Amino acid sequence: MSDEKRSPSGLAVAAVYRPADAALDYAVDLGDPGEFPFTRGVQASMYRGRLWTMRQYAGFGTAAQTNTRFKLLLDAGQTGLSVAFDLPTQMGIDSDSPRALGEVGRVGVAIDTVEDMHALLADLPLDRVSTSMTINATAATLLAMYIVVAEERGIPRDRVSGTIQNDVLKEYVARGTYIYPPGPSLALIAEIFRFCAAEVPNWNPISISGYHIREAGATAVQELAFTFANAMEYVRRAVDAGLAVDAFAPRLSFFFAAHSDLFEEVAKFRAARRIYARLMRERFGANDASCRLRFHTQTGGVTLQAQQPLNNVVRVAVQALAAVLGGTQSLHTNGFDEALALPTAEAATLALRTQQIVAHETGATLTADPLAGSYYVEHLTSELERQAMVLLATVDEMGGAAAAIEKGFFQEEIGRSAYEHQLRVERGEAVLVGVNRFTDGSEPPVLSTPDYSTLEREQRERVAAVRAGRDARAVAEALTALTDAAASYAPSRDQPDGGQRPAPLMPLIIQAVRARATVGEVADALASRWGHHRPF
Repeated sequence: MSDEKRSPSGLAVAAVYRPADAALDYAVDLGDPGEFPFTRGVQASMYRGRLWTMRQYAGFGTAAQTNTRFKLLLDAGQTGLSVAFDLPTQMGIDSDSPRALGEVGRVGVAIDTVEDMHALLADLPLDRVSTSMTINATAATLLAMYIVVAEERGIPRDRVSGTIQNDVLKEYVARGTYIYPPGPSLALIAEIFRFCAAEVPNWNPISISGYHIREAGATAVQELAFTFANAMEYVRRAVDAGLAVDAFAPRLSFFFAAHSDLFEEVAKFRAARRIYARLMRERFGANDASCRLRFHTQTGGVTLQAQQPLNNVVRVAVQALAAVLGGTQSLHTNGFDEALALPTAEAATLALRTQQIVAHETGATLTADPLAGSYYVEHLTSELERQAMVLLATVDEMGGAAAAIEKGFFQEEIGRSAYEHQLRVERGEAVLVGVNRFTDGSEPPVLSTPDYSTLEREQRERVAAVRAGRDARAVAEALTALTDAAASYAPSRDQPDGGQRPAPLMPLIIQAVRARATVGEVADALASRWGHHRPF
């Protein structure tokens, strides 16, 4: 019987590692923290200078309920906000649409108008706290609403800070909350890059997400390769649209998962920084600021188990430690009960306490990149980089991420990895404590859930009230202007990926939502020119 051991990504793991296994040129491959290629961290002092931003993802039914949770978490020591939106909001469907029936407020907060955004952010110091919004196809609209709320509260747009996910390519691969075809969607993302660089300088215009790719079943190697393939596509599109790389790239951010194999995950984050720095320098001639990989991490939702849910506390703690040892800039830790329902206040608070214990009791923050020089970790870092670059080269040969996604390559590779992992679990080769080993026969607990029918009815009433009270003519004029401008993004026979140098859309979206146009009305205005994406 073979005693061969492999990491979760299939990397062969030897029984012992020696100096020859980690042979590196320190200046070329590692460098000090804060120096190219940033393998050891993007800041010289790392957490001795400033801890990572502690975020807890929250979105509960109505904006007012979510605002209450935000305040609870801020009082508990959270240092940044993170918003989950319901599916209708993510897909540009208003809560009073028949298409939203049964989905309003279920997996996040329902936001239909600027009035909902006001309720979501009530009494929160928008000029002092950063807000991350997990939103993609409707990212431009939600950003516009955030800006309008801030300005109506007397806070100029150059004082707000935060992130929109705005990563539509991974939606075609891993999540499915897309609206428009890739061509105009990518052109809109380039427009958001332009707008943020010019007018919202402290806002990250995209969070390029490996997290959802990993959640769909990808390995750590695929998470790296496909995330950076998408990143290169976005940067290339922005440069082709006339933006100077160093004008927008310093505000690009990333989003990765942290799973439970401590050493592979730490190595993954270190490899990610080195890969990105080299890609940006070699392909775009980017400066150091544009080569720094800044990323948010979330502990692995897919690793949480409904059986023996308290075991998830341990999983999350290990994953959080991996993210910190790997040098994350921002972290969300999952609640132990999230495999059962939306996290309870108790679970969310414990998840935040987990971060605080890692920060203040483990010693992990006392020195930068504490696992550097480990023969094992350095070997894993180099091997993850090597395999990810091989896979990225395959994507490049297909014409880049958009072309590879159109051919179904990402989807097939991730599906295969997910299937192989499930087979290992069923055979008992991948041990899940409390699931396929060390079981006790106990049933998962039943948690209470909100009254969604009442919640949906009340949200529909709020939308109706806004429609009745707004200036209908002003809304119609704003939406017409937006529709007309969107035509310059629509694909044509000569320009299949969208028009060249299309009209600025963000000012028009801001104008529309300021007049109290809904998320759905803005989405419909754009779709009237762009159409809807249909899966390949």
